[in-house]
Amino acid sequence: MREPEELQAEEDMEMEVEIEEERIQNLRSKATELLLREEYKDSIQAYSQIINLCQKNISKKNPDPIKIQKTICLAYSNRAEARARLSEFSDALKDCEEALRIDKSHFKTLLCKGKILLNLNRYSAALGCFKEANLDPQAGENSDLVNGLLVKSKKLEFLSRSGAFDVSDWILSGFKGKIPEFSEYIGAVEIKKSEISGRGLFATKNVESGTLLFVTKAVAVDRAIMPQDSGESAHLVIWKNFIDKVVESASKCNEISNLISNLSAGEDEEALEVADIGVFRPESEFNSNSSSTSGGQKLDKGRLLSILDVNSILEDAISAKVLGKNADYQGVGLWILASFINHSCDPNTRRVHIGDHVVVHAARDVKAGEELCFAYFDVLSPLNNRREMANNWGFRCKCKRCKFEESVVYKQEMREIEMALGKGVVDMGNVVYRLEEGMRRLVVRGKGKGHLRASFWEAYSRVFGSEKVMRKWGRKIPTAEAVVDSVFDAVGSDERIVKVFLEGLRRGGGGMNGVLEMEKAMKLGRGIYGKVMKKQALRRLMLQYGGVQE
Repeated sequence: MREPEELQAEEDMEMEVEIEEERIQNLRSKATELLLREEYKDSIQAYSQIINLCQKNISKKNPDPIKIQKTICLAYSNRAEARARLSEFSDALKDCEEALRIDKSHFKTLLCKGKILLNLNRYSAALGCFKEANLDPQAGENSDLVNGLLVKSKKLEFLSRSGAFDVSDWILSGFKGKIPEFSEYIGAVEIKKSEISGRGLFATKNVESGTLLFVTKAVAVDRAIMPQDSGESAHLVIWKNFIDKVVESASKCNEISNLISNLSAGEDEEALEVADIGVFRPESEFNSNSSSTSGGQKLDKGRLLSILDVNSILEDAISAKVLGKNADYQGVGLWILASFINHSCDPNTRRVHIGDHVVVHAARDVKAGEELCFAYFDVLSPLNNRREMANNWGFRCKCKRCKFEESVVYKQEMREIEMALGKGVVDMGNVVYRLEEGMRRLVVRGKGKGHLRASFWEAYSRVFGSEKVMRKWGRKIPTAEAVVDSVFDAVGSDERIVKVFLEGLRRGGGGMNGVLEMEKAMKLGRGIYGKVMKKQALRRLMLQYGGVQE
């Protein structure tokens, strides 16, 4: 026979369990209400309390331990949802894993985990979650949601492997509607030590103009409409907002923090370790480990500021084109893989900004093993101007073009031409004629001609843009087509080059209707906008931004 004391203790225990169960039920109601009201931080605290209380209850004599386990599973799942809404992806993933440890087929958790993995660009893993969720009986009641997530993850997984992006419909609609979906994509590129500075990005095979090299989404970007008379304080506001966004993203996700830590802070460039390109691939093992475990590399605020100072990119830079509504804004952002691309006055890549993604492609034909370079400033300008701009960036360009032009511009006749151009002389035809004659006497051939013509592009564009000057000098200087070809081969495509070419076609009366003319126009256009659109959409952009009517 049991002692009265034992019976009393058992009754007290049962009462305590009932009280805690009631408390848990009240907390569940509160947490659910907070989640629905999108008060995510408070809901996270409430779900944490539920988890703690339930775990204490497990150690006690409880008549229904299975019920408690279900409560814990749901609390982890809902806390993961709240954390995901706050972009706290590392902690959200850990909560999903805890919930799935209790119930490996928990429908709501599988959907939550899949959506988090999509945000982390881990498309195959996300697809696996949605496929497993689709086996659950609840999938029938949520068929539209599940099927939509399956379709999206399959599409992004395919794009991340193939790079088969197409924004034609969006362009032809006048950039109306939703921005096209992009995945992360890395093509034929690798990271190696650079002769220019530190590390650089290199082509691993021969690619032609317009070939897609990679697509990546910004860690963070801040934009604002900046009037022409905006002062320094307005730019500082954008910069501060941008820094705050990067700090927040890095603090919430170990993967992002680890990727940022691979970037240069501008000191001791030669000592930097060469990162494996696989680190940046969506499905890399590195990403899988770093985003789901704690203890990622923490970034010191001072070093982070130095990294952003060196690696942040302006959307409306000389080597870039912003498509869509963001074209009306000035934006600064951090696109990690793009940060590895060094400057050259002989650039071979350009980028197109669409939403928060940057699409980087070859601006001219590129050989395997060639370093990929952006133009950090206007390279259709004379050597002395470029030196001044490079100095403002804090470096001295030592590319092959600059070295070649250094050996040429010190010739007396070249110095006189540059001085004449600087004075804004009226007869640009004479400047072009003297330059062409100077190159003939100095036996400048091939790419050297393209480089010098690019340096004095202002003179050429003004000559080819004036029918009066062309009537006077047209037979004494090269054709616009010949100049465009040589400049394109030397420094890649540019809207100003395309404009001269299209104006030449218009004056000739042919437009882009001939097969050869269309083929050449398309190659120039691909150099600017890449191969992420069909010919009709590319034609629309060339006419729109080239400022030439058909």
